[in-house]
Amino acid sequence: MLLLEAKAIERCAGLLSGKKIDKAIELILTSKGKVVVIGVGKSGIIANKIAATFTSTGTTAIYMHASDAMHGDLGIIGSKDVLIMLSNSGETSEILALLPHIKQRNVPIIAIVGNVRSTLANHADVAFDASITREACPLNLAPTCSTTVALAIGDALAMTLMEVKGITSENFAINHPAGGLGKRLSLKVKDLMRTDTRNFVVAPETSWNDILSKINEGKIGAVNIVDGNSALLGIITDGDIRRIVQNKTTVEIASLTAISVMTKNPVVVKPEMLAYDALQLMEKRPSQISVLPVINENNYCMGLIRLHDIVGKI
Repeated sequence: MLLLEAKAIERCAGLLSGKKIDKAIELILTSKGKVVVIGVGKSGIIANKIAATFTSTGTTAIYMHASDAMHGDLGIIGSKDVLIMLSNSGETSEILALLPHIKQRNVPIIAIVGNVRSTLANHADVAFDASITREACPLNLAPTCSTTVALAIGDALAMTLMEVKGITSENFAINHPAGGLGKRLSLKVKDLMRTDTRNFVVAPETSWNDILSKINEGKIGAVNIVDGNSALLGIITDGDIRRIVQNKTTVEIASLTAISVMTKNPVVVKPEMLAYDALQLMEKRPSQISVLPVINENNYCMGLIRLHDIVGKI
């Protein structure tokens, strides 16, 4: 059954006309209004999905049920809008009933039909051939291949518009702020970093005992070492502490200061970096980093971000 639907899409791709695609894209791009997607029954469900895809990818669209249109929803259609109308037969009565009223508004129609000689196709400015050889249904009755092909054409139009408009991942994230993808594309280091430097900043001359106290009290797992101008000099992490304890005697440890044991020139991030990119910087390396200093363009220590601050947020 899946192969039947896949072959139906492949066949459809071979039927599509480049000129029709260009014209449809031009109609949508040059319109000053929205895209109204109309269908009935299973085609209505597909129309709803197409409208949602358009809207989420940077082209304002709305779904309208053809029957509801005749009972007041025609007011949704403005003179600057573009219509995408779906009908496998191209002769759906509810769709045909709308045509005179749409023509009065002088609104362009893009049709996705299974019969390019149908009434709807003849009244459309652009008619895409969504015909199939048979449905995937064993009885060749239930809309399966036909709805899949119609959806694929709608998706193709939306994706082409994305490309023509130059929609970026940042633009996409604006319309998807709550989902994991949106957070990945929008949350920045500055949104998640620790900024209370009292918990994780020490001076170069800080003693071993004070370093331990600061790490224990801050509960962040690291301290940044900064000079008198708050410029970052280095970092000391829990892992550094363990390695030092293993390799030095008690007497040697007692005389240590922050500047003598810190990691110089550590991996750092800027506040405007995407949190997801910071996470990749921590994880995609031979030895994973669990914490990173945050600095500005002048090497000024602005904060610190932990692996666990990011995980669970994106």
